[in-house]
Amino acid sequence: MASAQAVSVAAERVELRRDVTIWGSYTWGYADVGADIYVALGLVIGAAQGGAPLAFALAGLVYIMVGLAFTELASAYPVAGGGQYYSLRGLGDFWGFTAGAALLLDYTIDIALFASASTGYLNFFLPYFGVHINDFAVNLGPFANVNLLWLGETVVMITVLRWLNVRGIRESSMVNEVIGLVDLILEMSIVVFGFVLAWKPELLVQQWKTQFPPLNQFMYGFSLAIISFVGLESISQAAQETRRPATVIPRTSIALIFTVFILALGFSTVGLGILPWQEFKAHEADPIAYLASHIPYLGIVAGPFAAFLGATILFISSNTGVMGDSRLIFSMSHFKLVSPWFSHVHPKYHTPSNAIIGFGWVGIALTIVSFLTPSVLDTLANLYAFGATFGYMIVFVSLIRLRFADPYTPRPYKVPGNVKWRRKDGSVVEVPVIGFLGLLGVGSIFATVIITHDIGRVAGPAWLAVCIGYYLVFRKRNGLPLFGSVKRDWEQEQVDVLTRAEEFELLEEYKQALIRRDRRLGVPSRWVEGA
Repeated sequence: MASAQAVSVAAERVELRRDVTIWGSYTWGYADVGADIYVALGLVIGAAQGGAPLAFALAGLVYIMVGLAFTELASAYPVAGGGQYYSLRGLGDFWGFTAGAALLLDYTIDIALFASASTGYLNFFLPYFGVHINDFAVNLGPFANVNLLWLGETVVMITVLRWLNVRGIRESSMVNEVIGLVDLILEMSIVVFGFVLAWKPELLVQQWKTQFPPLNQFMYGFSLAIISFVGLESISQAAQETRRPATVIPRTSIALIFTVFILALGFSTVGLGILPWQEFKAHEADPIAYLASHIPYLGIVAGPFAAFLGATILFISSNTGVMGDSRLIFSMSHFKLVSPWFSHVHPKYHTPSNAIIGFGWVGIALTIVSFLTPSVLDTLANLYAFGATFGYMIVFVSLIRLRFADPYTPRPYKVPGNVKWRRKDGSVVEVPVIGFLGLLGVGSIFATVIITHDIGRVAGPAWLAVCIGYYLVFRKRNGLPLFGSVKRDWEQEQVDVLTRAEEFELLEEYKQALIRRDRRLGVPSRWVEGA
């Protein structure tokens, strides 16, 4: 009976199309995380100086814990929404919305930051045509050096990405898969050839010993380094459109975690063994291309090639931001956290077209505002770090909470290092130690962001305040609890999720766990066939 109802509900509900393969899932994540180093390398080395490899390593350790947490949650709850959905299930409506608002900021910044950086790398080729990007900078009233060409290119790119995503996840995923493979090979090549042909370990050691910055400056660089690893949650955002997510997501996530960690540490280590940190600070806009141009024998072609590499990987990262934004707000709409307008699915392409178009406009507006500041990339990077770390803290709390509140959902992957806890009712909960360590690590980065990032500590909370204001007005107008939660049947929801994902073995395992619980409590179980 319950099984038939689950299939019926799954059939009636309008769903996003499951077109993302195992390679598509990997490249969704790589498109987002792999691009970060193109923006972060110059910023982090400029701040952490000779200590940059340590800053990347420490941020990378936190990122690994974040990645493991998302891997467990995304494989257990394969739906659109990612961190917002986990927070909703674990902590309730208000905190689910708050986590969603922080991640919406993150994804919207993703669109603007990486579209801006992508077109910035493309402008590397302007001198070949006898012009320079600074030739297009103008003063607009109180706003100095507004680059109209760069701004226009970025807006056009975001517009194209919106159209691409409305067309469908298959077409959008194919863009990531093709470009992602090429960029992964080229990125690895820069690191390998840099070590083989140009790396001087004595230069790295000399900068470590004599150019290590003061603690407060190192912490600023450490807080910036986290943006090198933001974006792994893109895999969880595509979970509802991934084929066999319980099998695919753990494999792709683990592979992605260590690929990106090794590359980020490799770029910072090889970079400081080839060039002094001051040169990276002077080339914050195109650090990878500048590094590649200094590889002996290959530099004459490696520099332009790396510029092309940066432009393409940043393009698909911005594409991933559009996808993440739209799937996140789509999920929030379904759970009555935002207007139902965002849950509209295109009748032909089966994509959340209203969500894509709506937050595409938000990304364009944020891009325009950022170009009016002294440094567009620095402004966006500050907000990027704030949104990511705030959202990740809530995700770690949700991971811990869901282990207690929902121990019956099958977890195809569990974060390592669990301690068994026997409760009074006889049930056993595996407490995730990494959840507490990750919360501490992300919390330290968040505190550093608030202390050291002038823009992040003002604009970030302002964004959350505006979003929460909207949430309270929306909930009040619709007669919904402001700080409480709408009553939901999470057990039926999980049955529906596993049914739609065609994870029938996990579905049966879940039902059997609920039946055993009900028997232990001495109550009739609705999950017994024929009940």
